[in-house]
Amino acid sequence: MSKTIAKLEQLLGYQFKDSDLLERALTHRSWAYEKIPVGTEEEIRALQNESLEFVGDAVLGMAVVEYLFNKYPNASEGELTLMKHRLVSTETLAKNSQKLNLGDFLKVGRGEEKTGGRRKQALLADTMEAIIAAVFFDTGYISARNFVHKILADDFREITPTSSLDYKTLLQETLQAQKHAAPTYNVIKIEGPPHKRVFSVEAIWNGDRVEAQGSSIKSAEMAAANLALQKLNSAGNVKK
Repeated sequence: MSKTIAKLEQLLGYQFKDSDLLERALTHRSWAYEKIPVGTEEEIRALQNESLEFVGDAVLGMAVVEYLFNKYPNASEGELTLMKHRLVSTETLAKNSQKLNLGDFLKVGRGEEKTGGRRKQALLADTMEAIIAAVFFDTGYISARNFVHKILADDFREITPTSSLDYKTLLQETLQAQKHAAPTYNVIKIEGPPHKRVFSVEAIWNGDRVEAQGSSIKSAEMAAANLALQKLNSAGNVKK
């Protein structure tokens, strides 16, 4: 690796008792397969970070919902869900990984290196989850929770129920949970002068549709998604 584990620990603000956990968290499966080209699946899995990602995702989610529940005790389930979605998203994790130059520390295979793996958002986000799991296994949940709060400190300060309103994402996740296809959005009408446009957009899902307006296509789509969620709720179709 281009930098030492000690340097990364300094950047993370956490010193591992078992540095092997951090080494594994930084190891992509592409590197593991190259290291043991004829090894068993168990040997390869023992070297790379996919299992840690799985655990880190759960620990991250718990740390985030605990924080949100305490900060916004009167928030609705929908508001909490949207805020959580924003905080645990690939975009948020990758952004904070980039702040730490985490890509410089990754162990990736030659093919992944050639395709810019160290800069891929999904890979950076997965690695951050793996590191969270490594902290969890190193010294327990409280340390991992504190680590999450430190890494996402700026995002925690900025998050509010209002800032996280993303009806399109919530509608898509609601439909996916019910095994339905994602909704589609169509611009059906544009009215008004150039400086004051009004866009009409329809949202279509599972044989149903709603129409909404907005001052931009994006805001109209968001309004249509909100109406769709309300319609689903009123029909009793949203799973609790």
